[in-house]
Amino acid sequence: MTAADRAFWQRVLGGGYTPLPRWPGNPADSAAVCRTAIPAGTAQALLLRSERQGLSPDILLLTAYVRVLAAVTGDSSVVTGYLPTGYRPTGYLPGKGARKDPQGDPQGDPQNGPDMGPLPLWAALSGGSWAELATEVAQGADEVRRHSPQVLDELRTETGRTAPLFDTVLVDGRAAGPEDLTASTVLAAGLSRTGDDLDLVLSHRPGALDGEQAGRFAGYLLAALRELAERPEADHQEWSPVPEREIAQQLAEFAGPYRELPDRRVHELFEDQVRLRPDDIAAVHGTESWTYRELNERANRVAHALRHGGLRDEDVVAVVTERTLPWLVAVLAVFKAGGVYLPVEPHFPADRISGMLVRADCRRVLTERDASPGLTEALAGLPGVRADHLAELLAGDHPVTDPGVPVAAGQSAYIYFTSGSTGAPKGAVCEHAGFLNHLLAKIDDLEITEGRVVAQTAPQCFDISLWQLVAALAVGGRTLIIGQPDILDTARFIETLATGGVEVLQAVPSYLEVVLTELERSPRALPRLRHVSATGEALKKELVERWFATFPEVALVNAYGLTETSDDTNHEVMRRVPEQGSVPLGRPVANVRIHVVDERLRPVPLGSPGEILFSGVCVGRGYVNDEERTRAAFMPDPLLPGERMYRSGDFGRWLPDGRLEFLGRRDAQVKIRGFRIEIGEVENQLLRVDGVRDSAVVVTGEGEGRQLVAFHSGEELSDERLLEALGAALPSYMIPSRFRRLDVLPLTANGKIDRKALTRLAGQEESADGGVELRTGTERRLAELWSQVLKVPAERIGRASHFFDSGGTSLSMLRLAIALDRVVTPVELQQHPVLADCAALLDRRAAEAPNPGRQPVDSHV
Repeated sequence: MTAADRAFWQRVLGGGYTPLPRWPGNPADSAAVCRTAIPAGTAQALLLRSERQGLSPDILLLTAYVRVLAAVTGDSSVVTGYLPTGYRPTGYLPGKGARKDPQGDPQGDPQNGPDMGPLPLWAALSGGSWAELATEVAQGADEVRRHSPQVLDELRTETGRTAPLFDTVLVDGRAAGPEDLTASTVLAAGLSRTGDDLDLVLSHRPGALDGEQAGRFAGYLLAALRELAERPEADHQEWSPVPEREIAQQLAEFAGPYRELPDRRVHELFEDQVRLRPDDIAAVHGTESWTYRELNERANRVAHALRHGGLRDEDVVAVVTERTLPWLVAVLAVFKAGGVYLPVEPHFPADRISGMLVRADCRRVLTERDASPGLTEALAGLPGVRADHLAELLAGDHPVTDPGVPVAAGQSAYIYFTSGSTGAPKGAVCEHAGFLNHLLAKIDDLEITEGRVVAQTAPQCFDISLWQLVAALAVGGRTLIIGQPDILDTARFIETLATGGVEVLQAVPSYLEVVLTELERSPRALPRLRHVSATGEALKKELVERWFATFPEVALVNAYGLTETSDDTNHEVMRRVPEQGSVPLGRPVANVRIHVVDERLRPVPLGSPGEILFSGVCVGRGYVNDEERTRAAFMPDPLLPGERMYRSGDFGRWLPDGRLEFLGRRDAQVKIRGFRIEIGEVENQLLRVDGVRDSAVVVTGEGEGRQLVAFHSGEELSDERLLEALGAALPSYMIPSRFRRLDVLPLTANGKIDRKALTRLAGQEESADGGVELRTGTERRLAELWSQVLKVPAERIGRASHFFDSGGTSLSMLRLAIALDRVVTPVELQQHPVLADCAALLDRRAAEAPNPGRQPVDSHV
């Protein structure tokens, strides 16, 4: 073994593993062969290019192969198996060395040594011409031949790397056959030459790639070979393998169906229902209910008051109330008056409220007396903003008739602020046409009809709160507003669903999991429930399986969309567990078009990863008073002239039937408990704290246990000081659970903050005040439950551990209450967040119980 051999194979192993995008076809054990004749003109040009460049046709195929592999995987650094001439696939098993003949003598030709199997070839594609790429690939293939493969075995043994090194194989010097597929590969390719005739031969495993996929891959290879042969000086990065017919398929077949939208606004659909059913119950909150007539007359009074007070078309009106019936009145009134609805939660800090009002150029606020101390403080510094109390407007002498203000489909309907990476929240503006289109999709796919009851559960700042609030009212149904106290107590929430006759419910998956856990432990019939929509987080298959085990007759809908796209754009309506490993996002809803593109905004091959772009009526107007960020995300659609397009930053891929699959994000935006958070906004707020020199925020944990952990350098600052500073500017869901000061934040080789190192450090940390030895059996059993609920190692939990400082949330608190068989309530858990205090409370309850010997925490999650 030479140092050069070792250095070479270390570099190749550092190239990683390149899986070929696939979906299962008809399962089969044997390999299938796809043979495609290369057109005579292309074959002649290819042979001529081979002579001129001094490279074999097989090396040219290898060049095309790695370029196509880069295109279909979305990665410019790829690894494939390479079988040079004279090597045999059956003669080499990783870690076993050369094949021996029956007499035990190594076989192989004198030049190449023992017959070996495919070896990993790493190609890092950079810019340049096709001819230059071919030269680079030829050099890489030559290095693979020159360096001892035994060293590769030794390195794999040293590093314990037993996983496959590649997914595909390129065979040099002959056609590929079934024998070229090892147990870990799914595709092999090679050239068959007879004189000047060339055939491209692919061998593929049908259980991983069906014939259609293999044929499509062959087409990509032919296109790449044609480019290489006929346009060798062209920049290969400007080339896309996707043919026009495939682009046409994505644009036509994978688009949401066309539906002509009625020339009506959402509030006008509500007014139609008022005329049809004035005395039917429209909305309920707690023990209070209003009919369609009562709700409409109240909203009309407020709308007339707004117009009388000088409100003009598309003026922004902030609504700062709790989620109550007056909130519904205010929302309808803003729409009826031609204004733009801006939701602001009453508990937001004053700085955030002030920033939202200023950014949106909002000069009117609808609120209730003493509803929000933060609003009161914010308004003190905004003398140009007028606040009206709903009770006073309703008591005023204003007409109860419909205002009849003309509202165009292209007018702005609402503004929702989302977290912004530059430190300032972004206010996404959406129009009435997109609002209506989304609402009709919800009505259709969730089967919301006359008399159906829809639960309103989401916070006001969450865009899903709006369709939950008004969808039923557009078709003669009923809105049931479920208050936060009921949501925080899962048993009460389920009882409210049952007694309220809820038929349509939406929840983030983490909360849905809590509800299921409660139902599994304490079954409760929900006979009227028909559709449940999950959104805001990735929906895991395990949760879907649990759902249908509990409610086999209730449809589960995986909904996906963004605030900037008028809320949800995709619905996957499931009535059974999906067959594939992940839960798809579904097909686009009516009038929505989606593109999956590469970094140059070109459609990627079917099944390949790319950025998800949105086009059509769903696309919002942009970010309010923020031209720079609007230009970066909203633009004309290059594939559909005349349409607007939104760049989401989400990554996904098309499944063969036109459904979308979500693959994650590649920026610093995360979702925690359904709330979208820009890490940069939290970091910028940290930098504004006196004494903080540098900051970085990372995410730890999985699912419901995900939390933000903040690192900072500079002066010694208490957690209380940091919490106070961030709490004055950020909503609670954006405040990190833990803080850690470092002398210097770790950096990568190129001078950037090493977030991977910080994430590892955060995972190794003990939770705040943990580690104090547990003393009693109750403390030990409670610590075990904390570990399960919070998904943190048990050794990080001590007597002084604080539930919320350890990563606890309102949802995990509910799970803990369920695990404790509701010996204590969620409110009591909030009041006793320190483990020792909570254990003492449990011991007191056990002593008070009729059977004192019962162990209150002998339970499971």
